Amino acid sequence: MPNSKHLVFVCAALMPFIGAGCVHAARDTTGFAVTAETTVEASFEEAWQGVKAALREEGLEIYTRDKRGEFTAYTTMRRRYLQPKRVAYTLLLTERAEGGTHIVLSAVRERYGVTPLTYPDWHERKTESIPELDALIASIEAHCEAGQPAPAP
Repeated sequence: MPNSKHLVFVCAALMPFIGAGCVHAARDTTGFAVTAETTVEASFEEAWQGVKAALREEGLEIYTRDKRGEFTAYTTMRRRYLQPKRVAYTLLLTERAEGGTHIVLSAVRERYGVTPLTYPDWHERKTESIPELDALIASIEAHCEAGQPAPAP
């Protein structure tokens, strides 16, 4: 039979680790993204081509594009203190009944790493502001208003 003093010591030493195990509640991700909206007086197809051209002009990598009106694009990965980082943009285009197209742009900072519950992957980080967001919105508006087709890649 182990000595009761040893048992109390072991229990006291292990107590901080019991509550801090690997399994924990999902992290609250509300407020992680910065959102901007604009409405352009262009048809859905013209806005689609304008957004595609603006993303390419800004040097963003278009990851997915869905003809129903959704784009996902990423900035080039950069390292800061050896930690890979990037910004992920999600654009949603919706055709308005009264004409024109409404565009919602959402941006979030991401960092590549590993958490106790995940494999290596990109993880979202709280985003306060992204200065490039206004320039991207202005570029999208300019391309949509011009109504010019996107240049060939």
